[in-house]
Amino acid sequence: MIYRNMKLSDHEAVMALWGTCNGLSLRDADSRQSTGKYLQRNPGLSFVAQDKTGIVGTLMAGHDGRRGYIQHLAVTPELRGKGVGDKLVELCLDALKLEGIVKSHVHVLADNSSGRAFWLNRGWIHRAEIEMYSFVNSANQNA
Repeated sequence: MIYRNMKLSDHEAVMALWGTCNGLSLRDADSRQSTGKYLQRNPGLSFVAQDKTGIVGTLMAGHDGRRGYIQHLAVTPELRGKGVGDKLVELCLDALKLEGIVKSHVHVLADNSSGRAFWLNRGWIHRAEIEMYSFVNSANQNA
């Protein structure tokens, strides 16, 4: 398995993987253009796992200068439970720490039971006292 930084040229393969993952919500913000802006704004913080078949795992991350934000941890179903996700998280947290970011957050959809279990089983704390509110400043509600 090769672990490396995500590149914009990975976008098509990454989207194909994400399409196979239940519990991962794709929006217009996952377009090639938006992904390119995200990778440019957060260099060295997003990773892929690649084997002889292609990209089999992803994790994207960024930060606001204080907190890290992890998104789209995805591993092909055949490789789940084999340490690929753990390695991607380790790489991401190490890269964030080099940026001075020691606390990170991840959003998990309420109906994604495997995602919730993954994070809880690794010592991440569920924050029941926090609610998230979103506002779309566009006519496109899939932003």
